[in-house]
Amino acid sequence: MSMLRNMTADNPRSLVKPVLYTTLANLAGLIPFVLLVEAARLIFNPFMDPDLSFDSVRLWFVCGALAVSLVLLMACEIPAYRAQYRDAYSAAADGRSRLAEHMRKLSLGYLNKRDPGDLANRMVGDFSMLEHGISHLVPQMIGSAVMPVVALVGLFFLDWRLALALFATLPVAILLVLLTSGIQRKLGSKHIRAKMNASSRLQEYLNGIRVIKAYNLTGERFVRLEQSFKELMRQSIRLEGTIGPIVLSAITCVRAGLTLMIMAGVYLLTGGSLHVITFVAFLIIGTRIFDPLTTALAGYAEFRYLEQAGERIVQLLKEPVMEGERQPPASHAVVLKHVTFGYHDQPILRDVSMSMPAGSFTALVGPSGSGKSTILRLVARFYDPERGMVTMGGEDVRAMDPEALLRKVSMVFQDVYLFQDTIAGNIGFGRSDATCEEIEEAARLACCHDFIMKLPNGYDTMVGEGGSTLSGGEKQRISIARAILKNAPIILLDEATASLDPENEAEIQTAIDRLVRGRTLIVVAHRLKTVQHADQIVVLDQGRIVELGCHDELLSTNGLYARLWQRQHGTSERGDSFDEFKDQRND
Repeated sequence: MSMLRNMTADNPRSLVKPVLYTTLANLAGLIPFVLLVEAARLIFNPFMDPDLSFDSVRLWFVCGALAVSLVLLMACEIPAYRAQYRDAYSAAADGRSRLAEHMRKLSLGYLNKRDPGDLANRMVGDFSMLEHGISHLVPQMIGSAVMPVVALVGLFFLDWRLALALFATLPVAILLVLLTSGIQRKLGSKHIRAKMNASSRLQEYLNGIRVIKAYNLTGERFVRLEQSFKELMRQSIRLEGTIGPIVLSAITCVRAGLTLMIMAGVYLLTGGSLHVITFVAFLIIGTRIFDPLTTALAGYAEFRYLEQAGERIVQLLKEPVMEGERQPPASHAVVLKHVTFGYHDQPILRDVSMSMPAGSFTALVGPSGSGKSTILRLVARFYDPERGMVTMGGEDVRAMDPEALLRKVSMVFQDVYLFQDTIAGNIGFGRSDATCEEIEEAARLACCHDFIMKLPNGYDTMVGEGGSTLSGGEKQRISIARAILKNAPIILLDEATASLDPENEAEIQTAIDRLVRGRTLIVVAHRLKTVQHADQIVVLDQGRIVELGCHDELLSTNGLYARLWQRQHGTSERGDSFDEFKDQRND
């Protein structure tokens, strides 16, 4: 049962209709052969017993029954075909949607620990394998296994001696396949890992193509990609070269039963203890039985391979999602209480406590790697702290519904990702029910309406994946328009103007000023001039808060903040500050 759960991505009910209809179709396929046996009996009886006359009327009835059986076979095959293929692909589509929804609810920490190529392959490649298994393999394999059992029972009553001879080698074939299933699984697992690694390396190659070209590492000189392809080739040859002979040996054992049956039949015929019509019946039906048995044995080896793809999907579906059911409170004050957190066992924050009142402007500054961006991610609950808690309105965010919490938060990152959609679609991503007028108003406030209207199709212009068809400043303004449209009470800015030219930075600063009015603002900044008018500046170093206060207070202490200010002051005049922020905030 666990194998069927894996094969169906934990949805075994999707196999009920395909297996049922396929089995019925296979059983209906036996009817013509039974009628052929009856026709042979009617034809040969007069030759074997001169006292019997040729029964032409009964033979015509058999011919009519053959015609009806063909109609019946078609009537069984049509729903079987639909159940196998249409339902299989529908089940795979539903499974992909279910997996995507589950992945959306996983913590960012888990997703960041996984290879993106591996996750993409589970969503696309593994489900493609399951589609093939559900549509082409499992129903036929189960149906093919049921039909010989029915035939064995019928043939046993016809002549138990020939029935035993016919199926004498079947246990040997089954035993051979089962005893080697461990080898099959081991080789299949190695092949799947090699395939996943090759897919990941190819994605890495395509994502880093600019760097690869710059250092002339294209093609075979990109060793990681070349080695992954060669390993995939080796594992493919090893899988086929090992499993193929095992399956062929099992099929040979099964088909040897027909030889044994013929030998036994000839012996019994010459001894006078077997009727020739019975022997003919075994010859006709026996040859029909071994085709589905061969299909079942060959399918089992492939089934064990495809089942591992389903197992990977089921493992991902069992990963615990971020829990929480309570709705966020009306207050938007954010507090960190003795928070400790790290990535991959590498500590980042150490016993950090700080309070950010509702409607306040808090700046996070300090050297790279001191934990500034991590605090934003904890506030948005991309991660949960290892110790301590993050509260909103006095309540632990871990008790809140993650989706309801994120509706209270807008984030603007330094590295903006835009989807392969229209400009309007990317802005409207912040609020699915937004009208065209609201999208355009958000774009105006974000200072991007003018450049959008210069694009070939205005707001209907398609954006390349990741925003590749727009400049850095244009992408940044689109992301701010998205945040303005969302209209969340808590704004998180992570170096939103760090790598922009002065012209773009000035426009984006204007857009940010409009975005943050009347909201709780938390900013990560390296350019201290942009945050010198913050209500409080939190200085972090090596994961701890080393200073806390306003700009003038921190300068007077002559600590880390003062040293950072002196290092920047007079050497970098780029960047507008939040000079008018306090006045605008409550407008």
